[in-house]
Amino acid sequence: MQSIWMVVAALLFSLMGVAVKLASVQYNTWEIVAYRGLVGMAVMAALIGVRAQRGGASVVQALSTRHLKMHLRRSVSGTVSLTLWFLAIAGLPLATAMTINASSPLFIGAWVAWCALRGGKRIDRAMTVALIAGFLGVLVLLQPTFNADQWSYAVIGTTSTVFTAIAYLSVKALGQVGEPDTRIVFYFSSFNALVGIAGAVVFGMHAHDTRGLALLAAVGLCGALAQLAITRAFGAGGTLLTANLGYSGIVFSTAWGYFIFGDTLHLSNGVGMAIIVASSVVATLMTARALKRVAAEPDEAVVAPLTSGVLEDASAR
Repeated sequence: MQSIWMVVAALLFSLMGVAVKLASVQYNTWEIVAYRGLVGMAVMAALIGVRAQRGGASVVQALSTRHLKMHLRRSVSGTVSLTLWFLAIAGLPLATAMTINASSPLFIGAWVAWCALRGGKRIDRAMTVALIAGFLGVLVLLQPTFNADQWSYAVIGTTSTVFTAIAYLSVKALGQVGEPDTRIVFYFSSFNALVGIAGAVVFGMHAHDTRGLALLAAVGLCGALAQLAITRAFGAGGTLLTANLGYSGIVFSTAWGYFIFGDTLHLSNGVGMAIIVASSVVATLMTARALKRVAAEPDEAVVAPLTSGVLEDASAR
């Protein structure tokens, strides 16, 4: 079952979050993003080279694509999301940062709902309730620190989630046009490296030691393998199951936060997490149902061009 790759991705992303939080004490965000991209490029280049050799093709042929604009959209949205998320991880408890990032289905659902309203169509009541409850859940989750020094990190983390939703949709679209997962991740990692290096040149670079290099390597390796897993999950797995399995990352991050960083959860944190997960699951279900309805109603000229071919109902798999 291809969607199980999402659990692998969630575990790797949680481990990447641990490495990012530890590395942020020694490096700035741009440096971490740069090395995340450089290591990812190296890993993907090696995989692409092996696959190309087995298939009797060159690396240049394996990297050539007719969908460069789609790769650019995925890379830009993903890099913005990654950079903001790394900033949020540095200032928030790991489980909180992971939960905020996992609320991307709410933004996908909000986008579909906005498209429906623009087309003069009715929004499902369950979708409306899920979206309102989900965004209230974010506020409940952040309530213990919302008025403290971590407020800015909460805003940054929430903003990163918007771009995460765009990136996930772009990954799904690339998978549907037949782009290999290694190629998608290679271009994404390359863009990470370029943006990170540019930012590090402007904001400064720090000296390395064994611990720092190990953490940067862990960020890059876990990130590259996680992107490969999530690309495979969204590209070949059912969207509903894939998206919902992603919430396992909250469990992993909560465990790492408790055992490694000594994070403790308030009751409101747990309630907020539960509301976000439940609302996101409902939003995912309602989004898939709405898009299935769009596909069956060709007169919806406004909604269909914006959403068709990006998500699909899990029952189609």
